[in-house]
Amino acid sequence: MTELAPCPICQSPYTYEQESLLVCPECGHEWSSSGELPVEESFVVRDSNGNTLQDGDTVVTIKNLPVKGTSQTIKAGTKVKNIRLVDSDHNIDCKIEGFGAMALKSEFVKKA
Repeated sequence: MTELAPCPICQSPYTYEQESLLVCPECGHEWSSSGELPVEESFVVRDSNGNTLQDGDTVVTIKNLPVKGTSQTIKAGTKVKNIRLVDSDHNIDCKIEGFGAMALKSEFVKKA
């Protein structure tokens, strides 16, 4: 049995092959086993239906969302234009008319 290269991210020796990639079960990193350039790791955000979102998209809220610090809520069906994706727990930054700058979770919106 051939010994596989350790993970380049966390140095785990427990890597395994999956099709043409090597995969680390500890950190989830995937890279090419052929020694070519590493597989591009891109930040992907999906809406509640599984559609891929991109910067500048328009989304619609799918449920009433309470706004912290106020008694107001963002109503289901509110259209949010020109979103910006960020890599954090709330992965959508946007401006909502009547509320101002907001951070939303992608699981509560669908692509319009």
